Amino acid sequence: MRLPIGTLLLNRGLITAQQLEQILERQRTTHRPFGEIAEEMVGVRAKDVERAWAEQYAQTTRWVDPTMEPVDPAVHDLISRRQAWQFRVLPMGYDGSELMICTTQEGLVRAMNFAARQIPVTCYFVLARLDQLAEALMQRYPMEGMNAESLAGESVARLAPPEMVHARSGGGAC
Repeated sequence: MRLPIGTLLLNRGLITAQQLEQILERQRTTHRPFGEIAEEMVGVRAKDVERAWAEQYAQTTRWVDPTMEPVDPAVHDLISRRQAWQFRVLPMGYDGSELMICTTQEGLVRAMNFAARQIPVTCYFVLARLDQLAEALMQRYPMEGMNAESLAGESVARLAPPEMVHARSGGGAC
């Protein structure tokens, strides 16, 4: 079940129930994105809206273990080793005309921003645990000194994600 961004912000204590209702009322009249209104009306930080959005996306997209998934060699050169590690992205292959890219929930916003600017095809994202993505990057984009710990900047122990259903991001390039 996909929770609305407002509910996620409420659950995190970033807005009150009263603020949620005020933002929803403004959204009904302006048709603007909830997060944009929350930033403007009650001072929610853009980073907190992005985290809530990434959590929402994680509830609807497919989770994979990129060390076990097939990766099309034809997509390898779409990014450099540095880009793979810096932006936590692993191109997996084409699904029709769309490129499937693996990243982490924590890195989703940054990965999408990178892909929108640097990858010249429409893409969508699947998610992986950080340790699994790091292992896959070590296999496919080896780089001296890079490993799971350097990707995380801390311990990479993560709980396994709940079983998720595959979903594409909205239209347009990445």
